[in-house]
Amino acid sequence: MSFGIDVNILLYASDETSRFHDKAVGFLQECAQGREVFCLAWLTAMSYLRIATHPLIFERPLTPAQAMGNIEALLSLPHCRAIGEEPDHLRVYQDITRAAPARGNQVPDAHLAAILSQHGVVTLYTHDRDFRRFSFLDVRDPLV
Repeated sequence: MSFGIDVNILLYASDETSRFHDKAVGFLQECAQGREVFCLAWLTAMSYLRIATHPLIFERPLTPAQAMGNIEALLSLPHCRAIGEEPDHLRVYQDITRAAPARGNQVPDAHLAAILSQHGVVTLYTHDRDFRRFSFLDVRDPLV
């Protein structure tokens, strides 16, 4: 069984000023040292690169090279899979958002949910409660 990781877990692990930093680092270390396959959506990776390097969002933003190094380290693990949109993605997105309408900041969540659905991933580790609106997802918070 595989699982997905949301961008907020990656961001907390990179933000040393966050109260969730240590738990996020610990969780990612467990993922890296484990054997269970985990998935990193390209959407998540690109969001991480955008936010972790942004000086108006991060108190101490990472350099693009540092942020890319973090993504490369995860993707280099033999049990990490990069996943993205598959054919018919728009239909899957529409089906998901019919059941749980998305607008504004909910659109990227629905986008990730559709990607996970297309790859048969039903467990998502995130600190974002909004993902609970997608009934097919088993949402787990590794930071509590």
